[in-house]
Amino acid sequence: RVRPVDKVIYGARAGHKGIVLGRKGEMIRAVGQLARREIAEFLNCKVHLFLTVKVRGNWLDEAERFREMGLEFPDDAP
Repeated sequence: RVRPVDKVIYGARAGHKGIVLGRKGEMIRAVGQLARREIAEFLNCKVHLFLTVKVRGNWLDEAERFREMGLEFPDDAP
């Protein structure tokens, strides 16, 4: 059984999207392959990984984005 996993990679600027994608998609392909292997090992099943790269200028200022990733937002820190 193959489990679908859908994830978004956010960048603050349009230039970041190009960096993540890489030349001819080489970087996103490498990231996807490594992530797919690690997720499959963690879940102990095959994984079909869907990665989307989006530009969201203010995502670093959104506390909810940090919480979604299991991180503390700088203002939340003790």
